[in-house]
Amino acid sequence: MNPHFLRPTLAAVLALMLSALAPPASADQIETSAKQAIIVDFKTGTVLMEKNADELMAPSSMSKLMTAYMVFSKLKEGSWKLTDTLPVTETAWKKHFKSGGSLMFLPVNSTAKVEDLIRGVIIQSGNDACSVLAEALSGSEDAFAEEATRRARQLGMSNTNLRNASGWPEPEHLTTARDLSTLARRLITDFPDYYPIYSEREFEYNGIRQGNRNPLLYTTQGADGLKTGHTETAGYGLTGSVRRGDRRIVLVVNGLSSMKERAEETQRLVEWAFREFENYALFKPGDIVTDAEVWLGEAATVPLVAGERLEVTMPRRARRDMKVTAVYDGPVAAPIRKGMAVGKLVITAPNVAPMELPLVAGADVDKLGPVGRISAAIKHILWGPKG
Repeated sequence: MNPHFLRPTLAAVLALMLSALAPPASADQIETSAKQAIIVDFKTGTVLMEKNADELMAPSSMSKLMTAYMVFSKLKEGSWKLTDTLPVTETAWKKHFKSGGSLMFLPVNSTAKVEDLIRGVIIQSGNDACSVLAEALSGSEDAFAEEATRRARQLGMSNTNLRNASGWPEPEHLTTARDLSTLARRLITDFPDYYPIYSEREFEYNGIRQGNRNPLLYTTQGADGLKTGHTETAGYGLTGSVRRGDRRIVLVVNGLSSMKERAEETQRLVEWAFREFENYALFKPGDIVTDAEVWLGEAATVPLVAGERLEVTMPRRARRDMKVTAVYDGPVAAPIRKGMAVGKLVITAPNVAPMELPLVAGADVDKLGPVGRISAAIKHILWGPKG
């Protein structure tokens, strides 16, 4: 693998960009009293901090994120409408009526609109609403749990096993902080039409008004979701999202000791993430990063370009010493097709794990004909490879 640095003109621009820095700020790993935690940059997927992020834990009502995902999927595909009504069966009602858990207070043998039920799940954290939706989705809550677990696997939540729709404590109802962060990012990405419900602060049903339990909505600039959770076993948890300007972070915490600690700790972590980290755009789609030598092609080189916006998240202080290198295994054998993955951009900085972003061919390069290939082979034998 031969490293090829940026062409001089671009390197100079990049060096100039890297020198215009804000005063250094410490981005050392922050401590947290949460038993499990993770903070992820929404756009780049960079993990800003983590603590026991792959440790199995009881997600409590944060499980309701998957219930919402399943309902939103039905709405997006058109098989359900917000105005559809669903039955409140005695099975769903009896399961939660005297449980002591959070409720939407659905009357038994009544019906409720999907749009009310989803607000009952998201804003009121109603366990009864979850069971009604689960029965309508899959026939029974047990069948729903199996289907939801399969969907979780498809989303990349490899350590999630669900046993109900609400997060009611069951020994095998488990997930991880990392899996919940994956689910939160997919909810925001996949359902922009429905995600704003998570920022609504209150909802009234059956004459009972309840407020959204997410403390970030009331204390933190840019907070717009997602879901709290609490059981005696798991402690207090939150999967949250905060957006400021072009940046959004997703955080998951669990195992905190009280509502007060949850509110204070999540706000502290959010402020740290925005203060200490920044997103840096390196190249726009189509920008030429460097040229790669071509073997037996009608052109001697092919431009390597950014196939997408190349952006990285890193501590602000690390940007001062950030190095960007274009790397490809060359010369690249023709034929080459535009958009073909050819190399990568490697970004390094002190105390930051190396990051890699894809580079693609910026043009087609056809293979030389027989005469041309013979001529190129003779030149290679006589003078060897260039450089």
